[in-house]
Amino acid sequence: MLTLSLLTQGVFAQNISDEIAKYREMIADGNPAELYAAAGEELWVKPSGPKQATLQQCDLGKGPGVVKGAFAELPRYFKDTNRVQDLESRLMTCMENLQGITASDVIKDPFGKGLRKDIEAVVAYVVTESKDLPIKVVPNHPKEKEMAQIGEKIFFYQAGPMDFACATCHSQNNKRIRLQDLPNITTAKGAAEGWGSWPAYRVSSGEFWTMQRRLNDCFRQQRLPMPIYGSDATIALSMYMASKGNGGMIQTPGLKR
Repeated sequence: MLTLSLLTQGVFAQNISDEIAKYREMIADGNPAELYAAAGEELWVKPSGPKQATLQQCDLGKGPGVVKGAFAELPRYFKDTNRVQDLESRLMTCMENLQGITASDVIKDPFGKGLRKDIEAVVAYVVTESKDLPIKVVPNHPKEKEMAQIGEKIFFYQAGPMDFACATCHSQNNKRIRLQDLPNITTAKGAAEGWGSWPAYRVSSGEFWTMQRRLNDCFRQQRLPMPIYGSDATIALSMYMASKGNGGMIQTPGLKR
């Protein structure tokens, strides 16, 4: 009876996954993330901030103004900041240096509001320019290696009232929460699926979620204090996931429940 019950549960779960996949395929052509990307492309060339400058000279790692393929190689070490940066923290650097918009002004806004909303739109634009490209994140610089190691430690670190870790949900195959499949980030395939499908438009919230927002919500679900926007902790986790998924495909902007 127990074996039959488990088998039935497995078939039911697979049927749900298949139906969700069909639903996502049905609405993929009209992914609202495209609207965010269009707005982000406009913001990229719009003079803004105290300096009334554009972001067209922003260096995302492939040279000033080069957007195509940039996200596929992030996070990475940047010599000018002497930091490993993800896309969002790098955009904050460009906004500060080029436009005079301070990082503190961005950090004080909540997700989906003010300057943070502008960054989210630019993120949608930038990631779209790496869609269907392979993930190319290999920690070579000492600071990149250090961040990947720190990210792995954070991934497995258990804390909070429920003693949760990122690994609680994302270190085994075939796990799910309600209708959501949970990729096994400890494997190359799972890491590529997890990292490569974010940022994404979330149908349930009606908003475009960047990776910073996704990670913040993971901390919330663990009942832990949410990290500061663009913090080294979130970048370290991103470096761990991206490097683990190296070689997989970028499928952003994704579409989530």
